[in-house]
Amino acid sequence: MFKYIYYFISLFVYILALPYLLLKSRQDKYKDAIPAKFFLKDNPKFQKNKIWFHCCSMGEVKAIQPLLKNFNKEDINISVITNTGYETAKSFTKNVRYLPFEIFLPFWIEKQKYLIVMEAELWYMLFLSAKQKSIKTILINARISDRSYKNYQRFRFLYKHIFKSIDIVFAQSEVDKQRLQNLGAKHIETIGNIKLVNLPKITKQYKKPNSFIITAASTHEGEEKLILKAWQKKYGKLIIVPRHPERFDSVYNLIKQYCSNTDISYHKFSEQNDFNSDIVLIDFMGELNNIYAISNMVVLGGGFVDDAGGHNPIEPAFFHTILLSGKIIFNQKSLFEAINDYYLIEQDELNYYFSNIKNLKRSSLSQIGSIEPILKCLDNFN
Repeated sequence: MFKYIYYFISLFVYILALPYLLLKSRQDKYKDAIPAKFFLKDNPKFQKNKIWFHCCSMGEVKAIQPLLKNFNKEDINISVITNTGYETAKSFTKNVRYLPFEIFLPFWIEKQKYLIVMEAELWYMLFLSAKQKSIKTILINARISDRSYKNYQRFRFLYKHIFKSIDIVFAQSEVDKQRLQNLGAKHIETIGNIKLVNLPKITKQYKKPNSFIITAASTHEGEEKLILKAWQKKYGKLIIVPRHPERFDSVYNLIKQYCSNTDISYHKFSEQNDFNSDIVLIDFMGELNNIYAISNMVVLGGGFVDDAGGHNPIEPAFFHTILLSGKIIFNQKSLFEAINDYYLIEQDELNYYFSNIKNLKRSSLSQIGSIEPILKCLDNFN
């Protein structure tokens, strides 16, 4: 009975949302995703009897790369939610789809060998429809953050029904395991965070300047101003890497304004491919790991603003930098738990930490994830 009630509620919500969906689909950002997910435009069923991975976005797709390497590209299907996830998945296999809305899944899903779902993609009709097609279902890298746990508990009745259709759950930590059990999950194994399997790699070797290097990484609006205000030339060179490329120009203007009427030198990295100035703006993408490799300290962005929830600390910790972040890290808490010796600070503490650089410990990784239990599980299913 529950599945019929859920389906008709989903159908009702879909009908109500149709005008909004049609309007949003006219925007360039959604012109492919919304028609595919909500109208099945250019979104055919997967071929049968493949290995189906479902992820939300780019980060989750990248995280499953070590798993994907164990299978032939032709045998892999990947469904996603976001545009960036779609583009990233296409680099691993041609069999990529946007996951349709719940009401379409009973008719869209074909028999597969396994359904392997990443993290918190707990869609009721996805797992139910898969089980009705006799597909083995696995939830990997499962976690429930402190911030979201209360919301999960409010809908515990729903998650109990979802977990009835999941054969095995691989959790990131013992805390996550306990929370998942409280929501109704069965057959849970703790294997760490599989995002720590695919460790950072350097794509370009930069010569480190003979100076202390502070990198402000993945910064959001307001964070550059905060860091510039606390930084002084005597602390070392400052490298700024904004999170979003559309902000490169505005951040550069902020740097110019800060350096006016001072002896502080600065430049864009695209115009002067070195680190000779006091402040360097990295104004193109894909360089963070290369910059971390020559950094002594990293001030990780996203933790000093309310809505970002922090950014991935694994990369700077891998390179043993001194690691600072704001305290708003609700999206990255499990990753910080895998690190030794980092500092979560308030905005007004930056100056203090800059002035005490010599007394700060370098970060390191305390744990890594494993994909071997997942591969063993798949072998056992066979």
